[in-house]
Amino acid sequence: MSLEIKSGRAVAKWVIIGILVTIMVIFVIKTAIWEHQYYSEKEGSERAIAMDMGDELVEVAPTEDEVAEYTVPADRPRYLSIDRLKIKNARVLPMGINSAGELSTPNNIFDVGWYYDSGKPGQGGTLLIDGHNGGPHVQGVFKDLPALGEGDIIVIERGDGAIFRYSVVESMAVSLSDSNDYMATAIKTPMAGKESITLISCTGEWSQAQGTYLSRQFVRGILVE
Repeated sequence: MSLEIKSGRAVAKWVIIGILVTIMVIFVIKTAIWEHQYYSEKEGSERAIAMDMGDELVEVAPTEDEVAEYTVPADRPRYLSIDRLKIKNARVLPMGINSAGELSTPNNIFDVGWYYDSGKPGQGGTLLIDGHNGGPHVQGVFKDLPALGEGDIIVIERGDGAIFRYSVVESMAVSLSDSNDYMATAIKTPMAGKESITLISCTGEWSQAQGTYLSRQFVRGILVE
């Protein structure tokens, strides 16, 4: 008799556990389905909030004093200005390669980054400069980069105050999948024997699944003598 009672309790116990496990499995499946539907709806939107990106970015423009006090060595780029895009004296920060092997970008969306292993103004190479098109809530320095066209002028002020002007000869959007291959072109001058500059920014549609925009905008210009 006592054995039968214990067996009944054991059966009831496992039934309850089975019910709880079933409920948890159903909850996990429903959550996964909801997340898939949510990300599918966000996929391809022009601008979506990237929470992981927003935790690192600064969306406050530097003050006039902070810009004026910014200095670099005499032979390095200090400021970037583009009248066409209403960019005036954006600070040019030296940047390297991040842990993913990608060109780093400044934390402040109003600054631009100069790859320090690329050319320097006035020395005949190709300057490689990148910048954000925006953060989670605010548009960045290169928000309108795709609007640049042939003949528009990009101005670089060097650390010693010397001014260098580059005339745009090419502006194109490249898919994310092809952008790494295109970098081999971006670091070269578009006109043999001419010093040049290449500006890079994200553009196109946002991919929530990949956590990035699906295209890169490349603007290339040559030094105006």
